[in-house]
Amino acid sequence: MAEPERRIALLIDADNAPAGKIDVILAEVARHGVANVRRAYGNWKSPHLKSWEATLHEYAIRPIQQFAYSTGKNASDMAMVIDAMDLLYARNLDGFAIVSSDADFTPLVMRLLTDGVKVYGFGEKKTPVAFVNACSKFTYLEGLGVPATIESEAAAKPKNSKELRGDTRLLQMLRSAVDAASDEDGWARLSSVGSQIGNQASFDPRNYGYGKLSDLVEAIGLFERKRDQLTVWIREKSKAKPVAKTARAKKPD
Repeated sequence: MAEPERRIALLIDADNAPAGKIDVILAEVARHGVANVRRAYGNWKSPHLKSWEATLHEYAIRPIQQFAYSTGKNASDMAMVIDAMDLLYARNLDGFAIVSSDADFTPLVMRLLTDGVKVYGFGEKKTPVAFVNACSKFTYLEGLGVPATIESEAAAKPKNSKELRGDTRLLQMLRSAVDAASDEDGWARLSSVGSQIGNQASFDPRNYGYGKLSDLVEAIGLFERKRDQLTVWIREKSKAKPVAKTARAKKPD
């Protein structure tokens, strides 16, 4: 019997999200489940959100109108948080997808996680690291779909070995995950490593310019790989046991 599809609420901060990326966002959310709740928040009378109008109808996204009641206060953020909590208390969802580049949603993400639901974040490269790290998985929009600008192409450019090795957070995550999933010889299934990292922190290899975890690991250059039929194994090179040298047979006098 097939497992039921995971139900996900897609909540979009339209003031801080590009309408042109909604198709690839929905495609990414579909990898985790079905977005049976789709809402976008903003002051829809503002010309700033004009680009969203056609998108709302095409992708069946419900616009939630929020007027700017006072200067300097974001009513859309508040409405989005209130709706998220109402949806959480209804107990009929398995996860949330939050589209925003605003760090103000960090406390909301942390609260959702305490109830055991997954939170998938989507935002631009400018998104503060606190929000990025709080999510179960955060994906930069520049890494999704076809780059539309020179800037996004630069943002999606794969990081080289030197840059990756200089990322202490990335290396610590990988090493900890490999250690946790490894056998007595230090080998760990790549799939298990990916799951372990996902349980530790927000992680997506595309944020580093690589489509797959295996490609990212290979680019770092600190891990060796082997394949056993369909299973890929990795091990940190420094953990490999040295091969004992065979003593040369002594020639008879």
